[in-house]
Amino acid sequence: MIITGKYPNLRLRRNRKSDWARRLVSETNLSFNDLILPIFLIDGKNKIQSIKSMPGVYRYSIDKISRVIDKAIILGIPMIALFPYTNSKVKNYYGSEALNENNLVCKAIRLIKKKYKNQIGIMCDVALDPYTSHGHDGLFKSGYVLNDETVEILVKQSLLQAEMGCDVIAPSDMMDGRVGKIRKALDKNGYELVQILSYAVKYASSFYGPFRDAVGSRGFLKGDKKNYQMDYKNETEALREVALDIKEGSDMIMVKPALPYLDIIKNIKNNFKIPVIGYQVSGEYSLISNGIKKGIINQDAIIESLISIKRAGASAIVTYYADKISKFLK
Repeated sequence: MIITGKYPNLRLRRNRKSDWARRLVSETNLSFNDLILPIFLIDGKNKIQSIKSMPGVYRYSIDKISRVIDKAIILGIPMIALFPYTNSKVKNYYGSEALNENNLVCKAIRLIKKKYKNQIGIMCDVALDPYTSHGHDGLFKSGYVLNDETVEILVKQSLLQAEMGCDVIAPSDMMDGRVGKIRKALDKNGYELVQILSYAVKYASSFYGPFRDAVGSRGFLKGDKKNYQMDYKNETEALREVALDIKEGSDMIMVKPALPYLDIIKNIKNNFKIPVIGYQVSGEYSLISNGIKKGIINQDAIIESLISIKRAGASAIVTYYADKISKFLK
């Protein structure tokens, strides 16, 4: 970078002298158009259930999700993401509840599409961990998640979600080759316009704990997910994963978590010029929220964290703050 001029003729603080001046030269801005709101679903009726490890986040029975979606539409949030808390009675080794057209996600999609049409987009997670008795994203055998056998199930799950009306299929499982198989199946069955948001870069992170509480998989998980989720020490591997998923037909790329991996978001954006979505995961959310609650940090940390993800190159951000930050975005 070449800096022309020198002090005292050049005073960079002049552009910071007042609120209007700072707004005038702001390089990164955030709006509700940049946000994706996750919604946790639970069986039953008339239920709004708090999640202890995620302050201010709730599970909703399907008859109660309209209050969340109504607010999201008013705010201008373009998309929601659906995640189920699956009853342990229907979990099994194969995760077969994922293929039940009357599972929580499928029922929610139908209700949302019937009531709201295309007023808001629906993103659906493709993975088996909410449905398996072992807590893994695919078929688990001898301490290893089977790749190709899992992909066949994920293809069926994707087709079912598309049939129900899902707009954006989001495979979060990290199996090799699943994007290409899903894209081919969607196109073959008349769902050419259904987008794929690939969790191409999903690290085996310590920041997922509260989410596993939210979907009820924490107590079921056998071992860890390091033989399919990425090693957090690796950067080049992330670029290889992205390149493969783009080649197989991904329309957008997810980086998860976001804050510890801002360098990865930036490198993907610079190298591939594709929409990159940063997922501010449950652990990030809970750390910030509890820090604010205890007076360790102030509320400005919320918007600072989101702006940092956007500044790194994210086109949009999945965040549990999406419907909670009106006062910051006026």
